[in-house]
Amino acid sequence: MKPYTDQAELLKALAHPVRLHIVEILAQGEACVCHLVAILKQRQPYISQHLMILREAGWVQDRREGTVVYYRLADPRATEIVALACAVLRARGIPASAPPVPKSPVDGCPCPKCTGGDTCP
Repeated sequence: MKPYTDQAELLKALAHPVRLHIVEILAQGEACVCHLVAILKQRQPYISQHLMILREAGWVQDRREGTVVYYRLADPRATEIVALACAVLRARGIPASAPPVPKSPVDGCPCPKCTGGDTCP
């Protein structure tokens, strides 16, 4: 049962709408927490909690640049898993198209990616 347990743990980390959305955002490139907060319109502690789950499961990696922590997908195949899940739903007649990920700059986002600065607040 060990291989199935490992697979279940890996997939369980993706099994939340916010975490799936984070994977879609990070598929476009790395992003800092404040950028994710602005796109997802959720509080920073909530987003950080989901990032921790994804990081512990090995789905995302982080890097620090000064006071800013950037996240990126650890393995781009994560997007293939999400796409496959969407394809299965569509085959069942269930609409599974996510809204497009906004391009930078994102309104209300104070991150360096959106403001051209070098630090998040």
